[in-house]
Amino acid sequence: MDILLQQIINGLVLGSVYALLALGYTMVYGIINLINFAHGEVLMVGALVSWTVVTALQDSGLPGWVLLLISLAAAIVVCMAVNVLIEKLAYRPLRNAPRLAPLITAMGMSLLLQTLAMMIWRPDYKPFPTLLPDEPIEVAGASINVTQILILASTLVALASLMLLIHGTKLGRAMRATAENPRVAQLMGIQPDRVISATFAIGAALAALAGVMWAANYGTVQHTMGFLPGLKAFTAAVFGGIGNLGGAMVGGILLGLIEALGAGYIGELTGGVLGSHYQDIFAFLVLIVVLTLRPRGLLGERVADRA
Repeated sequence: MDILLQQIINGLVLGSVYALLALGYTMVYGIINLINFAHGEVLMVGALVSWTVVTALQDSGLPGWVLLLISLAAAIVVCMAVNVLIEKLAYRPLRNAPRLAPLITAMGMSLLLQTLAMMIWRPDYKPFPTLLPDEPIEVAGASINVTQILILASTLVALASLMLLIHGTKLGRAMRATAENPRVAQLMGIQPDRVISATFAIGAALAALAGVMWAANYGTVQHTMGFLPGLKAFTAAVFGGIGNLGGAMVGGILLGLIEALGAGYIGELTGGVLGSHYQDIFAFLVLIVVLTLRPRGLLGERVADRA
């Protein structure tokens, strides 16, 4: 039971990061029906910016939690600027083009961001300093640390804040109206371009939070670190029902749990043929099964009725 509980904790932590990224995917898709495959690289940029700030201020004598907050703020600002710039330069000119064009552009932006990050930060792995107490807290035989608790708490706060923004603010109403019908929304005084830019900015802030939390938990950053989490977060968004915010959250958490439990027990299930390093296969097995049996995802894709 202690091993099972430990894997559940690990899965919840991992799934929380996937959920933060998946929310960005599903928000953009819900507004303009675009899969932003460069979203994982925004996580990477956030992690590297955070590492840069923490490294620069490490000898300043500031407490670790203050360094983490400062680096998080810097990461959010940079990631928001990067994502809005990507939308304006790469996606906006192709908004009325065939769907294949922005899809290929998104893949190109992913490779471009990786290359630029490699040039700026170099390709070597960089250790992320331990900023919060890392003494394990025992829970029924399993252990969890302060950083992991912070990841779980920040994910819940981010989701609650996002739901409040979408359903209780003027910007949220504008986003929902734009998702329903951009032309009609424009006739009602809404500026779709600004709404779409705001959506990309909010998604980037969530990705930056995920990147900083990933770096703080796993202790290393590198220019290719965002590709696999981004791909898995896309899987989580499809799993839960892309276009549905609650579905993205549920899909991320469930995918993290499936991956962690699979990594913990795959050796026993296969008689030692496969080890825990095969954990990445579970995300893509889930994607294949979901696309085959329920293409709309667990909670169903929320499709706007076009006038």
